[in-house]
Amino acid sequence: MSISDDSAARVVTASREIAAPAATVFELIADVAQQPRWDGNDNLAEATPTRVRAVGEVFSMTLTTGQVRQNHVVEFEEGRRIAWQPSEVDQPRPGHLWRWEIEPLGPSRCRVTHTYDWTQLTDEARMVRARTTTSDRLAGSISRLAAIAEELG
Repeated sequence: MSISDDSAARVVTASREIAAPAATVFELIADVAQQPRWDGNDNLAEATPTRVRAVGEVFSMTLTTGQVRQNHVVEFEEGRRIAWQPSEVDQPRPGHLWRWEIEPLGPSRCRVTHTYDWTQLTDEARMVRARTTTSDRLAGSISRLAAIAEELG
């Protein structure tokens, strides 16, 4: 496998339309305390009650295992895109990234794309878990997010 092929295999995405306003969907993502409600990996127990507003912010999440992760916001465009890199508390970031992109399709519809990018992941101990993060798992998060957003309207 060439380097470029390996890199392509390390970027996993899922996308779908949601029958809810883009602002509603974005708010559910940016209000990180909401994320355990719709996480398709079922590994989030709770998150700090924080509304992300800018690159450089850091928020914490407690996993179902009890471990705490700090999430470093590396991309942010209000209403459109948010991405973060997780790390253990006060440790260097191992190099993987979670991204959410919202594209408005009208007043009550949007397209949501969820990406897991582990092209920069260097920690061998995390590779097995990274490989299990498939587009189906990402789609699971989008489906749960859609159900909540569509109920809120």
